[in-house]
This record gives sequence, structure tokens and C-alpha cells, in this order.
Amino acid sequence: MSNLTVALAILGGLVLATVVGYNTWMSRRNAPKQPDAPDSEPAAPEAAPQGELEPVLHVDPHQVSGNERHEPLFDPDLPAPSALAVPSAERRGGLDPLIDVIAPVSLDGLASGDAAIAAMPATRRAGSKPVAVEGLNEFTGEWEPAVAGQRYGAFQVGVQMANRTGALNEIEYSEFVVKAQAFADALNGAPEFPEMLDEVARARELDQFASSHDAQLGFVLRARHAAWSPGYVQQNASRLGFVAGIIPGRMVLPAGEQGLPPILGLSFDTQAALADDPAQSAIRELTLSLDVPQVDRTERPFERMRESAAALAREMDGVVTDSDGQPLRDETMDAIGVDLEQLYDTLDARDLSAGSPLARRLFS
Repeated sequence: MSNLTVALAILGGLVLATVVGYNTWMSRRNAPKQPDAPDSEPAAPEAAPQGELEPVLHVDPHQVSGNERHEPLFDPDLPAPSALAVPSAERRGGLDPLIDVIAPVSLDGLASGDAAIAAMPATRRAGSKPVAVEGLNEFTGEWEPAVAGQRYGAFQVGVQMANRTGALNEIEYSEFVVKAQAFADALNGAPEFPEMLDEVARARELDQFASSHDAQLGFVLRARHAAWSPGYVQQNASRLGFVAGIIPGRMVLPAGEQGLPPILGLSFDTQAALADDPAQSAIRELTLSLDVPQVDRTERPFERMRESAAALAREMDGVVTDSDGQPLRDETMDAIGVDLEQLYDTLDARDLSAGSPLARRLFS
């Protein structure tokens, strides 16, 4: 074999090795990033807090959503207004005249909780609006949902005037009257209904206010280079306090008090989370979201949202953008923060402070 042939063979081998090495390097570079191996025996995964509520978020990274109002994911039973023959305008029980239509139901005598439970409407909604019934407990003097074995001197039935589906309308009001009348008849009670046109007008005004003060924010975190695996995302998010949510591909930052809506949500492709081999699933973006009226301002939700986005971008080699892919600079974040403080003040002035029970019901 001539020296030329040997040299060409060696050169060809070197070229082939270089190509194989480059392809291997590119494959590893572009493979989804994997979580770090644990140093010790891994602890059992932390479950989402019991009773956690997850509002549905329609994310707008810049501002309050306009006139869109969305169907709530959770449906709390409404405590009800005073059912005495002469109701006052003040708050009674869990229902509140600020956001509820209240129909007192007076009784000739006492009614048992068992009878009240049996007389409850089959569905606690009038159209898309929650309906609730409460009784005035004979012993405690407090309004409460009917409890078996207790006795009640009066009842009250209420329907919420607005939520993210819109304002209470005439058809829904009529359905509410039918349900409340049937409940009262079963207990030989006498309901007193407010004037429908007045209540529907109140509902429209409340819905207009809520629609223009319903802020649902979101940041998008996009990978700069290599994609992320679900485990990699979960590991980095868990270091910031996020825990697994109910829905695959969703994590939440829990509130300080159990049972309250989460402070923040973090979501990525559900199919990637459910893949047969999640380690090979490539995630190139995830969304951090905040439902402003659901979270108390003392939790510093927007500040924590910014901090979480910055930390994840730094650790995962990502960039924080809006939904159109435009990077969000500090000046933009600061402007959003100023607008949110004004929104909080407006909600406080209307007795609908963010994170309060009334705000969580109205903005759901």
C-alpha cells in the first residue's frame, strides 16, 4: 500500500471522527436539559395543598383584560343574606348585598336543618350564577348553611349578581325566584323578593366595574438555546416554592393560608408532562401567571412574580417575554407595578379588596 493511500485513509478516518463527534455534540447540546441527580435518597414529592383553588387564567402580559369575563373553575357555595321579615342593608352571614341579591324567608315557627336540607334546590345555580341558602341558627344567632340536627328561625336565599360570565340577567333572576319560592314553600315560609329591574340594573353596574378592574397577568419564559425537560422545569420551579398542581403541566406557588387560591401559577405543555418518556419531551416555553383579584396584595404577588421569572430565566438560560415574544424590560415591569397599585387602591375603595372573600367570588 502506497504512502498516499495510507495518508488518505488516515485523513478520511479523521474527517469521519470529526463529523461523528460534531453530530454527537450537537445532539447533546440540543437535547432537553435534565434535572440534577439527587445527592441522597429523594423525598416523597410534595403534593399540592388540600383544598387548593386554581382559577382559570386567560393571560395578558400587559394589562387588565377588557370586557372578557370567563367561566369560573371553582364554585363556592354562597352564604346567604338575612331571611328575617324586615331585612337590613348590612352584611349578614356569607352573602353580602354588595354582590348578592338577597331574598329573606320568614317562618311562622322553627324549622329543622334536616327539613331545610331536604328542601334545597337540586342545583345551586341560576343560569351561570351561584345560589346559596342559609339559616339563622336558634342557639348561636348566626347565619350558616343548614346543618342536620340544628333548628332555624329564619332563612335567606341569595344569588350572586355578577361573575366572570357576566351580569345577572332577567332570565337568571326569574330562575332564582323559582328556586327560592320552592324552597320557602317546602318550609311554609314567606319569601320577600327585591324588584327584578332594580337588581338587574345593579348587577350590570357591578359587572361593568368588575370587567374594567379584572387584571390577569402573565409572563412567558422562553428557552434561549437548549430546550427543557419537564423534570428540569419542575426541579427549578420547586426551588422557588412551587408545588405540583392538579393539572399535569401546571405548578402553583401556594398561598400562606391553606385553602386559598395560589399566589402564582406556572404552566407548560400538558402533553410533554404526560409523555411516555418525559425526559425526552422538549419544552421551549412556560408561562407564569397571576390572577390579581384572587390574591391579597400583602402577599406581594407581582413582586414575587417578577422575582420568580428573573430567577428561572437566570437558572434555565431563558428570556422573559410577553405573549408576542417581545422581551419585558425593567421599565415595562415597573409601569405594570404602578398600574397594579392603583388597581388595588380602587378595589379597596369599593370594599372588594384583592384576595377578600367577596373579590374571590366576584372575579371567579
